[in-house]
Amino acid sequence: MTTTARIHNFSAGPAVLPLSVLEEIQRDLLALPGAGMSILEISHRSKQFEAILAQAEADIRTLGNIPANYNVLFLQGGASLQFSMVPMNLLTPGATADYIDGGSWADKAIKEAKKVGAVNVAASTKSENYARIPKQAELKLTPGAAYVHMTSNNTIEGTEYKSLPAIGPGNDVPLVSDTSSDMFSRPIDVSRHALIYAGAQKNMGPAGVTVVIIREDMLARSLEKKSTLPTMLNYAVHAENGSMYNTPPAFAVYTLGLVMKWLIAQGGLAAIAKVNERKAARLYAEIDRTGFYRGTAQKDCRSLMNITFRLATEDLEKQFIKESTAAGLDGLKGHRSVGGMRASIYNAFPEAGVDALVAFMKEFERKRG
Repeated sequence: MTTTARIHNFSAGPAVLPLSVLEEIQRDLLALPGAGMSILEISHRSKQFEAILAQAEADIRTLGNIPANYNVLFLQGGASLQFSMVPMNLLTPGATADYIDGGSWADKAIKEAKKVGAVNVAASTKSENYARIPKQAELKLTPGAAYVHMTSNNTIEGTEYKSLPAIGPGNDVPLVSDTSSDMFSRPIDVSRHALIYAGAQKNMGPAGVTVVIIREDMLARSLEKKSTLPTMLNYAVHAENGSMYNTPPAFAVYTLGLVMKWLIAQGGLAAIAKVNERKAARLYAEIDRTGFYRGTAQKDCRSLMNITFRLATEDLEKQFIKESTAAGLDGLKGHRSVGGMRASIYNAFPEAGVDALVAFMKEFERKRG
């Protein structure tokens, strides 16, 4: 295999990008059409970059059917910075924030929020190794909570919400969702949320840019804290400055914009959801076929994006990783905190890659089952 040959990238992130997007970047990297210079060199104050940013936002709004009373922000620091920014901006004095603890990233978000103010863990499946999403009946919500925080897809444990939790009548209680690993993998009802955030490096683009979709009444809370919050950690400041208070991650925004165009060309979120369902079903069917492989997430909570499974022994798992990597199936080792295997099959992951993994799994079982 030459160094330029493309292998199948099952990494949880930074993740696979559409081949056509990579080819467009390659073609225009030296000189962006109309600019005479690379996107890596272009001024973020130039008309060309302003147009790139505006088009990326417009395409995000089209894909997500985002109402006019929501702002789209392009920030930095990943979801991890949002773990702090959300409570710093939205947790009002004397109020409590509810957090649904369904996975390792939610657990990290809770720890950061507790540094800011009062937090109620509304439900947790930590004692079950996060093998499932907390059930509706388990939620112990705070009346008049500042907001309720959820994680829509758990990258590490391979679980995913199939429907949004009921947290109160109408939109009276703001719902905040970390959608980093399943954003735009399926339709999303933005109007049910007060704030949505996602690191782009799984379904939306490369590492370096974080998309925040925030309702105007939440911006009002942020505005009230403008004199006390660090400027770069204030949503209202970023909204007032069109995501360009400081130099934005220009290359990441540009690439994200190309991925949004690619998604629209695929037929939008409903169309890509069907592809993602088909890919996941194929892989789960192989996992369940004989019992040689064991899925770690409860079946009614299984993620379409991050498919986690184990083998009978750790030695067998090590051999699986070694042989699959040699076969051009990269990134299948599970997160270091849980072990096992994880196949991340985001939007741009090709169906041929799923077929290749299924074929490898059949052969591995034939030899070692």
